[in-house]
Amino acid sequence: MVVFNPPGVYVKEINAFPNAVVEVATAVPAFIGCTQKAVYGNQSLANKPTRIASFTEYVNLFGGPPDTRFSYTAAAAATGFAITIDPATQYYFYASMRLFFDNGGGECYIVSVGQFDQVTRAGGMPAMSTADLCDTPLKMLLTEQEPTMLVVPDAVLLSLPRWQYTYQQMLMHCAEIQSRIAIFDIYDGYKARDYDSTNDVISGTNGFRGQINADSGLNYGVAYYPWLDTSVTDDSEVDYGFLSEDSKPAFVAALKAEAAVNFPAGADGTPDPKLAILFAAIDKIALPATSTDPVQAKKDRASTHLTLKTVSPLYQNVMTEILRQLNIVPPSGAMAGVYTQVDTTFGVFQAPANVGINSAIKPTVSVTDNDQADLNLSPDGKAINAIRDFPGRGLLVWGARTLDGNSPDWKYINVRRTMIMLEQSIKSAAQAYVFEPNTQSIWVALRSMISSFLTNQWKIGALVGATPSDAFSVDIGLGTTMTGEDILNGYMRITVKVALTHPAEFIVITFQQKMQTS
Repeated sequence: MVVFNPPGVYVKEINAFPNAVVEVATAVPAFIGCTQKAVYGNQSLANKPTRIASFTEYVNLFGGPPDTRFSYTAAAAATGFAITIDPATQYYFYASMRLFFDNGGGECYIVSVGQFDQVTRAGGMPAMSTADLCDTPLKMLLTEQEPTMLVVPDAVLLSLPRWQYTYQQMLMHCAEIQSRIAIFDIYDGYKARDYDSTNDVISGTNGFRGQINADSGLNYGVAYYPWLDTSVTDDSEVDYGFLSEDSKPAFVAALKAEAAVNFPAGADGTPDPKLAILFAAIDKIALPATSTDPVQAKKDRASTHLTLKTVSPLYQNVMTEILRQLNIVPPSGAMAGVYTQVDTTFGVFQAPANVGINSAIKPTVSVTDNDQADLNLSPDGKAINAIRDFPGRGLLVWGARTLDGNSPDWKYINVRRTMIMLEQSIKSAAQAYVFEPNTQSIWVALRSMISSFLTNQWKIGALVGATPSDAFSVDIGLGTTMTGEDILNGYMRITVKVALTHPAEFIVITFQQKMQTS
């Protein structure tokens, strides 16, 4: 308090404007999974939610792609083969991060639960406990207020029970904290549906709908089907180094058999001189690098790869199949990027649908109109959003529903996320009035502050109504939202009602013939 000691001139500043509600961030996903590394300087980042803003920053802190390996098996046919990915080396986290940033992603949180070379695998599945897989990371994220989405791309690599447990914990976490949603991938979502089988990936005995309980906050979960054929891994990044060591001898034998056919001996029995050169190149596949210099070893490997790719159809086909399998990625990372892009371009009230996906070529399964109907309109309400390929329009996200598809309140993703934004924004602003006198003047200030914020939301299109009074109402006061006993017990109750925008999911155009009038 200023003490006035005359004579003198004193200046006293008075705030002209009341406190304001500031809109919280709406598109800040938290990614959980295994990374190549997790270190900042000498400090470990394992199980520490770490905020990053770019893909370059991700690579600096968490490294690059996993060292994925494939097995080559010769088939009965002379030119036939089978390529099988080694599940102990398979991870989707890095590719999902690529998709996230390619689709407009920005600030996000990374929770690394382990490094690729430190995760012990048993039967192709992580041998870590459920505490390591989801309990510990989710517990760490309880203290972080900024993330608004949860994404766990590698959950689909777990055994079915562990996948189911992870997703249930994610739903329970979101329902408890009430400020974020979970984006899910369908288990085995790269497979086509089989409606008449118990193995159907959506409605079968072990399908998605049967594994997600209906009492775990379904309106905080969103699922997408099918997976994506992407271009995150380029053709220039794939060579014979992706083959497992134990399958290289069989591959070498097949390449030599092909070369002997393509470069036969001359009429006099003299071997084709190109054959010896080609055999020498083929033998390098199963040999260790001859140079101790990593740069030179990389050049030697690239030279051998280019030679074989030029002359061997079998080699070309094997590399193409490895590339195809590397580029099959679940869509959750891409969708987190799409949410960010839509929020930035239009606003959180805009449905994240009818939007293309960058770095994606096509869905792994073609979804028809009939398939779409079953995904969207399920008796149990567990709606699943389709990703479809339309002639002339390309790959589009074709759905905007939460898993609580039978709820009139929380059926749509943008409604759920807009309400989260409004709740958290008003909650944050109201904290300035904790311990203030519970009096009429404070009620007026709060009502004015919240009404001003909601008016701005109405102006940008988040709320519907011809006038602000049609779009929202804010009530606070004795005899309206509080009793005398509430005030004595320290409760200040505010009731906010909002009319949120809903997407035009069904557009019905009626045509009728008209009588000729002239």
